Amino acid sequence: RVHGERVKMADQQQAADDSLYPIAVLIDELRNEDVQLRLNSIKKLSTITLALGVERTRSELIPFLTDTIYDEDEVLLALAEQLGQFTPLVGGPEFVHCLLPPLESLATVEETVVRDKAVDSLRNIATQHSPSDLENHFVPLVKRLSGGDWFTSRTSACGLFAASYARVSNSVKAELRQHFRNLCGDDTPMVRRAAAGKLGEFAQVVETECLKSELIPLFISLAQDEQVGNDSVRLLAVEACVSIASLLGTEDIELHVMPTLRNAAEDKSWRVRYMVADKFTELQKAVGPEITKHDLVPAFQSLLKDCEAEVRAASAHKVKEFCQNLSPDIREQVIMTNILPCVKDLVIDANQHVKSALASVIMGLSPTLGKDNTIEHLLPLFLTQLKDECPEVRLNIISNLDCVNEVIGITQLSQSLLPAIVELAEDTKWRVRLAIIEYMPLLAGQLGMNFFDEKLNSLCMTWLVDHVFAIRDAATKNLKKLVEKFGAEWAQSTVLPKVLAMSRDQNYLHRMTCLFCINLLSEACNPEATSKLMLPTILSMANDPVANVRFNVAKSLQKLGKQMDAGTVKSQVLPCLQKLRADPDADVTYFAQEATEALS
Repeated sequence: RVHGERVKMADQQQAADDSLYPIAVLIDELRNEDVQLRLNSIKKLSTITLALGVERTRSELIPFLTDTIYDEDEVLLALAEQLGQFTPLVGGPEFVHCLLPPLESLATVEETVVRDKAVDSLRNIATQHSPSDLENHFVPLVKRLSGGDWFTSRTSACGLFAASYARVSNSVKAELRQHFRNLCGDDTPMVRRAAAGKLGEFAQVVETECLKSELIPLFISLAQDEQVGNDSVRLLAVEACVSIASLLGTEDIELHVMPTLRNAAEDKSWRVRYMVADKFTELQKAVGPEITKHDLVPAFQSLLKDCEAEVRAASAHKVKEFCQNLSPDIREQVIMTNILPCVKDLVIDANQHVKSALASVIMGLSPTLGKDNTIEHLLPLFLTQLKDECPEVRLNIISNLDCVNEVIGITQLSQSLLPAIVELAEDTKWRVRLAIIEYMPLLAGQLGMNFFDEKLNSLCMTWLVDHVFAIRDAATKNLKKLVEKFGAEWAQSTVLPKVLAMSRDQNYLHRMTCLFCINLLSEACNPEATSKLMLPTILSMANDPVANVRFNVAKSLQKLGKQMDAGTVKSQVLPCLQKLRADPDADVTYFAQEATEALS
């Protein structure tokens, strides 16, 4: 009997030890010197919580994590991310508030990335709190962070107001607005910057009366922030403009938002003006057509003529969208009178980024202006840009040709296109050559087969022997797309003879390109061309002196064999593979064996 009781006690002790095991392992791993091991243990937290169960997770694991985590930023980042997904592991929404303490401490650390992730997780779990839990647990956390001694906690607090505001009582809402007001006037620029960044988001959930009476004065104050040498607060206030304007009527926008926006568009800091340019079409949609006509058109003209190239480039990017968003009754007049003169100056701008930005959108004005205006006003600009010294400008024009083709046809441009295409095709930078190859199928479709054969076909063949592999590879894929566009007959008369001739080239890389072309063209051509023209060429290359060519022969035979009838495979393909299986090179025998098995 005594022995039986001892066994029972030993079993109970063992069970207790087993239940403590996950925590013990976690503690050991989190104290390990190896950062990677600590990181892995954090990523396995969900497994440990399942072993512990929800009660012990709440009573042991969460307090342990809250008290003992002082680690590398990488580990803290992983922990902040994990905790945001922990709601089911602590027992569901009813107990979600127990995740707040570790996330609160993570929201105060020095590393911005960790703080931001902790705030993301807090915002995520805020939605899972009941209204009473929000008031009893979440809002006190927001208040503590808002009143923290270190700016890190106060910046984190800024991101939590919108997440908790909508579902709390009016008295708590008033407290939250007061705390947000304090943060907007904080002594530390980083805190004001964070508040400015979240102002638009907070405005979306605040009642309209409070928006006008409390948030708009904060917005105006932040937009006039005069911290010496620091424009980042004003910069972020521009973003809030869009959110606030979208919530107000025309009169209120004119009264509350436009004075600030006018000032921002002429701000002494180019970064603030850049932000206005970057957000311009969003602002245009938010303020409506009437204010756009009176205020935004002159402001846009001013930004297109800005003394800073970055601002001009950001504005140039928006030209097409801005013009499309204009009210139809004034669109053509505004473009011709206000926008086009600025665009003409930008075409010959001294900065290549500005010209490149404009070139990426200018073609999009054609459908808006129509055929006559395009021919008279835009065509000379396109032709100027096609001769620009900067390859990106020429590329951007060529890549958007379809817009013009729809309006005026491409014949007006074709003679100017050709020199630009040839120059890009022979550019010393291989990435420029690569980009023009990718536009070839588009150009082929617009220029037509005859023009293409006469002017551009030889270019496409030249790329197949380029010294850069990426160009040869892209040129091979380009040929396939051209065959799909122009048809198998065109391929047999125009492309295949030149490709097959490469099988006898002195350079083994070119012979390999021949095989790569055959692999792709066989998909686009008919089976007859494959067996009568391509197969004999591949079989003749099985005796190539270079092993790389021979094993690519085996791979090509495997690919083409699947498209051929059984008789051809048996009489021509398999005997060749049989020969290659006896090759002295190991790679050749391997691929020949693989092909034989695939075709047998």
